[in-house]
Amino acid sequence: MYDIGFCLNKNLRLAANRHRPCSGRPTRTPIKYEKLKSCRPSNRSFGICTTNHASNAPRTIFSGIQPTGVPHLGNYLGALKEWVRLQDTATEGTRLIFSIVDLHALTVPQERSQLRDWRKQMLAALIAVGLDPSRSTLFYQSAVQSHAELFWILCTIASMGYLSRMTQWKSKLQLPDEATLESQAARSELRLGLFSYPVLQAADILVHRATHVPVGEDQRQHLEFSRNIANSFNHRYGQVFPVPEALISPARRVMSLKEPALKMSKSHSDPRSRILLTDSPEDIRKKIKVALTDSESGVTYDPIRRPGVSNLLELLSHFDGRTCEELVAEHQFSSLKALKETLANQISSKLAPIRETYLQLIADKGGYLDAVSEQGRHTARTNAEQTMSHVRNVMGL
Repeated sequence: MYDIGFCLNKNLRLAANRHRPCSGRPTRTPIKYEKLKSCRPSNRSFGICTTNHASNAPRTIFSGIQPTGVPHLGNYLGALKEWVRLQDTATEGTRLIFSIVDLHALTVPQERSQLRDWRKQMLAALIAVGLDPSRSTLFYQSAVQSHAELFWILCTIASMGYLSRMTQWKSKLQLPDEATLESQAARSELRLGLFSYPVLQAADILVHRATHVPVGEDQRQHLEFSRNIANSFNHRYGQVFPVPEALISPARRVMSLKEPALKMSKSHSDPRSRILLTDSPEDIRKKIKVALTDSESGVTYDPIRRPGVSNLLELLSHFDGRTCEELVAEHQFSSLKALKETLANQISSKLAPIRETYLQLIADKGGYLDAVSEQGRHTARTNAEQTMSHVRNVMGL
């Protein structure tokens, strides 16, 4: 195993910015990637859980993100910024494992070269926002075969009835929550990969014996499924898996700039509906300028009656650190144009160092990203194999 700092171009000096929670004003502490410590697991063996997770036991935090290329503002504020906070405030002994879940991406058809580019771009983005490869394990899901192996084992335990009530496959097929497997749309369009998506999610979490999983409020159902299947396995084979707990992100959901009733998403047909972490200040200004608001004068915070204006205030709150009510007190007599200009300047200022670091990482020809992914693969594979060795043993495999 080699130190990933060795592969970093000696002329490249990368700094990823850490961001503090929205409750206070952000301060920047550069992380130098001139000489990174090895992510090699320590010689201490991580024991398999034999009791419920004790409050004083070391935590293992796991989460994943699909490789969709450069993340947008919703990805960053809703998940990635929280990952960085968890990393920067983690106590000694806490393990942090973050995966680019490329197997999950296969539930929809993917173009080969584009998927490879998107994986690399997401890895670069994770480092650019402040995840430190010498502190957090970063790896591609498909590089650790234990994820797929445990997925199959958990499929022998997972309940079809439970899975049929999950909302994931229904929302992807644009079906109502009350839809069943007997509906015509489900029969004709539902594929097993999408239907069993939560089982693979559970395998991702349990194969690393995660004790805590950062999720948004809208993802709580998926973690409940993971908890359920962990309990089912433990009941049948003995205490093998910790039952993971949710770390609910305090961040508000980031909504589309063009349709503020919808979450910001790359699936929206209008690229002006979202801000990417690599957007230039000019791109950001243009997108904020055409963001949907209303014809009412003044600035007020009312998500029901004025969703567009409220969305802008919530975005500003993320970057400014003050509450929406405090921002209204300052901007209530401002024009919407002035509010948009303030917001565009704030976003541009905060994203500039992320954008700069990302572009340096993508342009690097020294093999740095490959070294990060290889070391992450080694660490994650070693950890997951410990779990699978025990799983196979208790099952008689």
